[in-house]
Amino acid sequence: MWVQRRIELAPRQRGFHLVTREVLEALPELGELDVGLLHLLIQHTSASLTLSENASPDVRRDFETWFSRAVPDGADYWTHTLEGEDDMPAHVKAALLGPSLTIPIARGRPALGTWQGIYLCEHRQRGGSRALVATAWGESGS
Repeated sequence: MWVQRRIELAPRQRGFHLVTREVLEALPELGELDVGLLHLLIQHTSASLTLSENASPDVRRDFETWFSRAVPDGADYWTHTLEGEDDMPAHVKAALLGPSLTIPIARGRPALGTWQGIYLCEHRQRGGSRALVATAWGESGS
């Protein structure tokens, strides 16, 4: 079985947002797969995807704090500034984290660790809605 779907995520403020539930709700067909893969691609260059701890909101805040200090807005060395002082830093952050994830599917569920969740990493102050292309493929036991 193959499934491909565009998933539209609502606009969010800058930060690291847990979107596991939204992604899985958009892909009910995953429940039919005994073994497979889920590939997620974010179709933007100023936001990214990552996997990390899904329980403590402190983790999300600490990620944002670190990235904002490591790759600051408005630094005098940025030359790509036509879209605002947060644009080039957003591109750098997105390049560091990456645009895609590939997650194994086992018995109808993503084979994530106990404390792992899928994050939308919004690197712009106001990035707008974000689109993912989700592609799942695999085999059912029936």
